[in-house]
Amino acid sequence: MAAIVGSRRVVSKQQKAIKKFLINKVLPPLFGLFIFLMLWELLCLIPSFQLPGPIETIRETWDPFIIHPFFDNGDSDKGLGWQILTSLGRVALGFSLAAIVGVVSGILIGVNKFLYNAVDPIFQVLRTVPPLAWLPISLAAFQQANPSAIFVIFITSIWPIVINTTVGVQNIPQDYVNVARVLRLRKGKYFLKIVFPATVPYIFTGLRIGIGLSWLAIVAAEMLVGGVGIGSFIWDAYNTTTDTNLSEIIIALIYVGVVGLILDRMVAFAADKVVQTEHK
Repeated sequence: MAAIVGSRRVVSKQQKAIKKFLINKVLPPLFGLFIFLMLWELLCLIPSFQLPGPIETIRETWDPFIIHPFFDNGDSDKGLGWQILTSLGRVALGFSLAAIVGVVSGILIGVNKFLYNAVDPIFQVLRTVPPLAWLPISLAAFQQANPSAIFVIFITSIWPIVINTTVGVQNIPQDYVNVARVLRLRKGKYFLKIVFPATVPYIFTGLRIGIGLSWLAIVAAEMLVGGVGIGSFIWDAYNTTTDTNLSEIIIALIYVGVVGLILDRMVAFAADKVVQTEHK
Protein backbone atom coordinates (compact mmCIF):
# COMPACT_ATOMS: atom_id res chain seq x y z
CA MET A 1 0.00 0.00 0.00
CA ALA A 2 2.79 2.41 0.92
CA ALA A 3 4.53 1.66 -2.38
CA ILE A 4 1.34 2.43 -4.31
CA VAL A 5 0.86 5.72 -2.45
CA GLY A 6 4.50 6.62 -3.06
CA SER A 7 4.25 5.87 -6.77
CA ARG A 8 1.10 7.98 -7.01
CA ARG A 9 2.91 10.88 -5.36
CA VAL A 10 5.76 10.56 -7.85
CA VAL A 11 3.32 10.50 -10.77
CA SER A 12 1.50 13.52 -9.32
CA LYS A 13 4.77 15.47 -9.01
CA GLN A 14 5.71 14.57 -12.56
CA GLN A 15 2.33 15.71 -13.84
CA LYS A 16 2.67 19.00 -11.96
CA ALA A 17 6.18 19.51 -13.36
CA ILE A 18 4.97 18.81 -16.91
CA LYS A 19 2.00 21.14 -16.46
CA LYS A 20 4.26 23.88 -15.08
CA PHE A 21 6.68 23.43 -17.99
CA LEU A 22 3.87 23.67 -20.54
CA ILE A 23 2.38 26.77 -18.94
CA ASN A 24 5.65 28.63 -18.38
CA LYS A 25 7.83 27.49 -21.27
CA VAL A 26 5.66 26.21 -24.14
CA LEU A 27 2.45 28.22 -24.17
CA PRO A 28 4.00 31.76 -24.08
CA PRO A 29 6.19 31.21 -27.18
CA LEU A 30 3.29 29.57 -29.03
CA PHE A 31 1.04 32.48 -28.13
CA GLY A 32 3.66 34.98 -29.29
CA LEU A 33 4.15 33.07 -32.54
CA PHE A 34 0.39 32.98 -33.15
CA ILE A 35 0.10 36.77 -32.65
CA PHE A 36 3.07 37.38 -34.96
CA LEU A 37 1.60 35.20 -37.74
CA MET A 38 -1.80 36.87 -37.37
CA LEU A 39 -0.28 40.36 -37.68
CA TRP A 40 1.78 39.24 -40.67
CA GLU A 41 -1.30 37.81 -42.41
CA LEU A 42 -3.32 40.96 -41.67
CA LEU A 43 -0.56 43.16 -43.14
CA CYS A 44 -0.79 41.16 -46.35
CA LEU A 45 -4.39 42.30 -46.74
CA ILE A 46 -3.08 45.82 -47.41
CA PRO A 47 -2.87 46.24 -51.24
CA SER A 48 0.47 48.06 -51.10
CA PHE A 49 2.09 45.31 -49.00
CA GLN A 50 3.90 43.17 -51.57
CA LEU A 51 5.28 40.36 -49.41
CA PRO A 52 3.50 36.97 -49.28
CA GLY A 53 1.71 36.03 -46.07
CA PRO A 54 2.51 33.00 -43.91
CA ILE A 55 -0.15 30.81 -45.55
CA GLU A 56 1.03 31.70 -49.06
CA THR A 57 4.67 31.26 -48.05
CA ILE A 58 4.07 27.76 -46.71
CA ARG A 59 1.98 26.80 -49.76
CA GLU A 60 4.62 27.96 -52.25
CA THR A 61 7.60 26.43 -50.43
CA TRP A 62 6.02 23.26 -49.06
CA ASP A 63 7.42 21.15 -51.87
CA PRO A 64 10.38 20.86 -51.99
CA PHE A 65 11.84 23.31 -49.46
CA ILE A 66 9.88 22.22 -46.39
CA ILE A 67 9.11 18.53 -46.87
CA HIS A 68 12.21 17.73 -48.99
CA PRO A 69 14.98 19.96 -47.57
CA PHE A 70 17.74 17.59 -48.75
CA PHE A 71 17.03 17.36 -52.47
CA ASP A 72 20.11 17.64 -54.68
CA ASN A 73 19.88 18.55 -58.36
CA GLY A 74 23.61 19.23 -58.70
CA ASP A 75 25.74 22.39 -58.55
CA SER A 76 24.09 24.94 -56.23
CA ASP A 77 20.53 23.67 -56.84
CA LYS A 78 20.18 21.98 -53.47
CA GLY A 79 17.61 21.92 -50.69
CA LEU A 80 17.75 24.22 -47.71
CA GLY A 81 18.99 21.35 -45.56
CA TRP A 82 22.18 21.06 -47.63
CA GLN A 83 22.53 24.85 -47.78
CA ILE A 84 22.32 25.08 -43.98
CA LEU A 85 24.74 22.18 -43.44
CA THR A 86 27.30 23.76 -45.79
CA SER A 87 27.08 27.05 -43.92
CA LEU A 88 27.30 25.26 -40.56
CA GLY A 89 30.46 23.50 -41.71
CA ARG A 90 32.11 26.84 -42.42
CA VAL A 91 30.88 28.27 -39.14
CA ALA A 92 32.13 25.24 -37.20
CA LEU A 93 35.64 25.63 -38.62
CA GLY A 94 35.88 29.42 -38.36
CA PHE A 95 34.30 29.59 -34.90
CA SER A 96 36.41 26.73 -33.53
CA LEU A 97 39.59 28.51 -34.63
CA ALA A 98 38.31 31.75 -33.11
CA ALA A 99 37.44 30.00 -29.83
CA ILE A 100 40.87 28.39 -29.49
CA VAL A 101 42.85 31.48 -30.45
CA GLY A 102 40.52 33.81 -28.55
CA VAL A 103 40.58 31.94 -25.25
CA VAL A 104 44.35 31.38 -25.30
CA SER A 105 45.05 34.98 -26.33
CA GLY A 106 42.58 36.34 -23.77
CA ILE A 107 44.26 34.46 -20.94
CA LEU A 108 47.76 35.58 -21.99
CA ILE A 109 46.64 39.18 -22.35
CA GLY A 110 44.71 39.12 -19.09
CA VAL A 111 47.66 37.96 -16.97
CA ASN A 112 50.12 40.41 -18.53
CA LYS A 113 49.27 44.07 -17.94
CA PHE A 114 51.93 45.37 -20.34
CA LEU A 115 50.65 43.12 -23.14
CA TYR A 116 47.08 44.22 -22.41
CA ASN A 117 48.01 47.91 -22.68
CA ALA A 118 49.87 47.19 -25.92
CA VAL A 119 47.14 45.33 -27.81
CA ASP A 120 43.88 46.64 -26.32
CA PRO A 121 43.74 49.80 -28.52
CA ILE A 122 44.38 47.65 -31.62
CA PHE A 123 41.64 45.20 -30.66
CA GLN A 124 39.18 48.00 -29.97
CA VAL A 125 39.78 49.37 -33.48
CA LEU A 126 39.62 46.02 -35.27
CA ARG A 127 36.49 44.76 -33.51
CA THR A 128 34.45 47.68 -34.88
CA VAL A 129 35.18 46.75 -38.51
CA PRO A 130 32.00 45.29 -40.10
CA PRO A 131 32.24 41.64 -41.20
CA LEU A 132 31.81 42.34 -44.92
CA ALA A 133 34.61 44.91 -44.84
CA TRP A 134 37.01 42.00 -44.22
CA LEU A 135 35.84 40.11 -47.30
CA PRO A 136 37.91 41.97 -49.95
CA ILE A 137 41.02 41.52 -47.77
CA SER A 138 40.34 37.80 -47.31
CA LEU A 139 39.62 37.28 -51.02
CA ALA A 140 42.86 39.05 -51.93
CA ALA A 141 44.80 36.96 -49.41
CA PHE A 142 43.28 33.50 -50.03
CA GLN A 143 42.10 33.85 -53.66
CA GLN A 144 39.28 31.37 -52.95
CA ALA A 145 35.73 31.81 -51.73
CA ASN A 146 35.56 29.08 -49.05
CA PRO A 147 38.67 30.02 -47.02
CA SER A 148 37.73 33.67 -47.42
CA ALA A 149 34.32 33.05 -45.86
CA ILE A 150 35.91 31.05 -43.02
CA PHE A 151 38.35 33.89 -42.35
CA VAL A 152 35.47 36.38 -42.17
CA ILE A 153 33.81 34.16 -39.56
CA PHE A 154 37.05 33.88 -37.61
CA ILE A 155 37.88 37.58 -37.59
CA THR A 156 34.29 38.55 -36.74
CA SER A 157 33.76 36.16 -33.84
CA ILE A 158 37.18 36.30 -32.17
CA TRP A 159 36.86 39.75 -30.59
CA PRO A 160 34.10 39.07 -28.02
CA ILE A 161 35.91 35.86 -27.06
CA VAL A 162 39.26 37.59 -26.53
CA ILE A 163 37.79 40.57 -24.72
CA ASN A 164 35.51 38.60 -22.40
CA THR A 165 38.26 36.10 -21.55
CA THR A 166 40.65 38.96 -20.80
CA VAL A 167 38.10 40.63 -18.53
CA GLY A 168 37.51 37.32 -16.75
CA VAL A 169 41.21 36.86 -16.03
CA GLN A 170 41.55 40.44 -14.83
CA ASN A 171 38.61 39.98 -12.47
CA ILE A 172 39.97 36.91 -10.67
CA PRO A 173 39.52 37.64 -6.93
CA GLN A 174 42.77 38.69 -5.30
CA ASP A 175 42.18 36.14 -2.55
CA TYR A 176 42.47 33.36 -5.13
CA VAL A 177 45.77 34.77 -6.37
CA ASN A 178 47.09 35.08 -2.81
CA VAL A 179 46.16 31.47 -2.03
CA ALA A 180 47.95 30.33 -5.18
CA ARG A 181 51.07 32.21 -4.11
CA VAL A 182 50.98 30.78 -0.59
CA LEU A 183 50.57 27.25 -1.97
CA ARG A 184 53.22 27.98 -4.61
CA LEU A 185 51.13 26.46 -7.36
CA ARG A 186 52.91 25.71 -10.60
CA LYS A 187 51.71 27.50 -13.72
CA GLY A 188 49.81 24.46 -14.96
CA LYS A 189 47.95 23.95 -11.68
CA TYR A 190 47.42 27.69 -11.29
CA PHE A 191 45.67 27.72 -14.66
CA LEU A 192 43.56 24.61 -14.00
CA LYS A 193 42.66 25.37 -10.39
CA ILE A 194 42.43 29.18 -10.38
CA VAL A 195 42.38 30.87 -13.77
CA PHE A 196 40.12 28.58 -15.79
CA PRO A 197 37.35 28.04 -13.18
CA ALA A 198 37.21 31.77 -12.39
CA THR A 199 37.00 32.79 -16.05
CA VAL A 200 34.59 30.10 -17.34
CA PRO A 201 31.47 32.34 -17.12
CA TYR A 202 33.28 35.13 -18.98
CA ILE A 203 34.62 32.71 -21.61
CA PHE A 204 31.18 31.30 -22.35
CA THR A 205 29.67 34.76 -22.52
CA GLY A 206 32.20 35.55 -25.23
CA LEU A 207 31.53 32.23 -26.98
CA ARG A 208 27.79 32.85 -26.93
CA ILE A 209 28.21 36.28 -28.50
CA GLY A 210 30.78 34.91 -30.92
CA ILE A 211 28.58 32.09 -32.24
CA GLY A 212 25.82 34.59 -33.00
CA LEU A 213 28.25 36.84 -34.84
CA SER A 214 29.62 33.83 -36.73
CA TRP A 215 26.18 32.93 -38.04
CA LEU A 216 25.53 36.54 -39.03
CA ALA A 217 28.89 36.77 -40.78
CA ILE A 218 28.58 33.57 -42.80
CA VAL A 219 25.17 34.51 -44.20
CA ALA A 220 26.48 37.93 -45.25
CA ALA A 221 29.75 36.55 -46.64
CA GLU A 222 28.06 33.80 -48.65
CA MET A 223 25.87 36.36 -50.35
CA LEU A 224 28.99 37.71 -52.02
CA VAL A 225 31.21 34.65 -52.46
CA GLY A 226 28.50 32.50 -54.07
CA GLY A 227 28.41 28.72 -54.30
CA VAL A 228 26.45 26.54 -51.88
CA GLY A 229 25.31 28.01 -48.57
CA ILE A 230 22.24 29.63 -47.09
CA GLY A 231 23.53 33.15 -47.78
CA SER A 232 24.18 32.29 -51.44
CA PHE A 233 20.72 30.74 -51.69
CA ILE A 234 19.06 33.92 -50.39
CA TRP A 235 21.09 36.15 -52.71
CA ASP A 236 20.43 33.98 -55.78
CA ALA A 237 16.71 33.95 -55.00
CA TYR A 238 16.73 37.73 -54.68
CA ASN A 239 18.53 38.22 -58.02
CA THR A 240 15.79 36.23 -59.77
CA THR A 241 12.97 37.74 -57.75
CA THR A 242 9.45 36.49 -58.41
CA ASP A 243 6.53 36.05 -56.04
CA THR A 244 7.58 32.44 -55.47
CA ASN A 245 11.19 33.45 -54.85
CA LEU A 246 10.07 35.90 -52.16
CA SER A 247 8.47 32.97 -50.37
CA GLU A 248 11.72 31.02 -50.73
CA ILE A 249 13.67 33.93 -49.22
CA ILE A 250 11.25 34.16 -46.29
CA ILE A 251 11.40 30.43 -45.54
CA ALA A 252 15.22 30.59 -45.79
CA LEU A 253 15.25 33.44 -43.27
CA ILE A 254 13.11 31.33 -40.94
CA TYR A 255 15.64 28.49 -41.28
CA VAL A 256 18.45 30.95 -40.51
CA GLY A 257 16.67 32.25 -37.41
CA VAL A 258 15.86 28.78 -36.07
CA VAL A 259 19.42 27.54 -36.58
CA GLY A 260 20.79 30.68 -34.91
CA LEU A 261 18.52 30.06 -31.92
CA ILE A 262 19.67 26.43 -31.71
CA LEU A 263 23.34 27.44 -31.83
CA ASP A 264 22.82 29.99 -29.06
CA ARG A 265 20.99 27.46 -26.88
CA MET A 266 23.70 24.84 -27.46
CA VAL A 267 26.43 27.17 -26.21
CA ALA A 268 24.25 28.26 -23.27
CA PHE A 269 23.60 24.58 -22.40
CA ALA A 270 27.33 23.79 -22.55
CA ALA A 271 28.04 26.81 -20.34
CA ASP A 272 25.54 25.64 -17.71
CA LYS A 273 27.02 22.15 -17.65
CA VAL A 274 30.62 23.37 -17.37
CA VAL A 275 29.76 25.88 -14.64
CA GLN A 276 27.86 23.22 -12.68
CA THR A 277 30.83 20.84 -13.00
CA GLU A 278 33.23 23.52 -11.78
CA HIS A 279 31.05 24.23 -8.73
CA LYS A 280 30.87 20.59 -7.64
